[in-house]
Amino acid sequence: MTILTNRSDAVFIRQLFTEIEEKMSNTAATILEHRTVLKLDGEDLVPFLQAVVTQDISLVTPEKSVWSALLTPQGKFLHEFFVTAPPKGGLLLDCEKDRAPDLLRRLKIYKMRSKATLEPTDDQYTVLALQGSDLSETLGLSKNKGASKEILGGCVYIDPRHQAMGARAIIPTENLSKFIEKYDLIKSTLETYDQARVTLGVPDGSRDLEIEKSILLENGFNELGAIDWDKGCYIGQELTARTKYRALIKKRLVPVKLTGPIPETGTDITIAGKNVGILRSVYGNQGLATLKIDALGSDQLLCDAANVTPQLPEWIEIDA
Repeated sequence: MTILTNRSDAVFIRQLFTEIEEKMSNTAATILEHRTVLKLDGEDLVPFLQAVVTQDISLVTPEKSVWSALLTPQGKFLHEFFVTAPPKGGLLLDCEKDRAPDLLRRLKIYKMRSKATLEPTDDQYTVLALQGSDLSETLGLSKNKGASKEILGGCVYIDPRHQAMGARAIIPTENLSKFIEKYDLIKSTLETYDQARVTLGVPDGSRDLEIEKSILLENGFNELGAIDWDKGCYIGQELTARTKYRALIKKRLVPVKLTGPIPETGTDITIAGKNVGILRSVYGNQGLATLKIDALGSDQLLCDAANVTPQLPEWIEIDA
């Protein structure tokens, strides 16, 4: 049975995005300085990645991008990234900037004798998040998640996680000003982007997850489209599948509203002194918290002196 409590946040989310859009005379762009791009190429590239990451890489074309992850052999989170197909061939991975060397190192370990090249791009590309009304029409894309097209030597695509996340772009830095001018973009802030993202319940790599500890199914990666269940084996696939089919999920990462003194991330969440979760991220009075499923309907949640109200987004699937 799917839990249907605390769904009133759906109205709040719609209001939030409406308010953001009303402030925009044009499409807003947030330069994601905490993200960078890796460039992958070679004749064995697709079969090599297919055996390593969680999403079906054969789906990636210049018209479609995906979101995927790399796990430990035990099925724990290591990296998340977007995979796009640039106009000149190969693949581009939009990943966490500070952790890109680790992702590159791990991929090279699994590459073994595959004919594939994996390299950083340094500052050759800029990663952007785009928000605005009629976004797909503005960009000339369908509304389908992951819908992509080439632009100025890079690509722009509808966010494959959730349509309310807008679109993303990977643009050669030398063409960034042309891209901004082409779509008459106005500058937005990471704070605004994060508030919308967190209210929707969408995690952003190690900013919200624990490296080598978090499990994808506890953090929305299934509903948000990072896992292909029919592609066959990949690193960590056995535990991921067992977690799903044996219904082993006992906690979830969910958006929460904090009322009172804002606590620090990493603070325990309790009911009557009993630990039922932990605060992962805080942006204003909104946050992401890992909570036990049987605590999601409680109105007695505390994080230090702050009251915690879970606000489950419509996309999340939680079975009691």
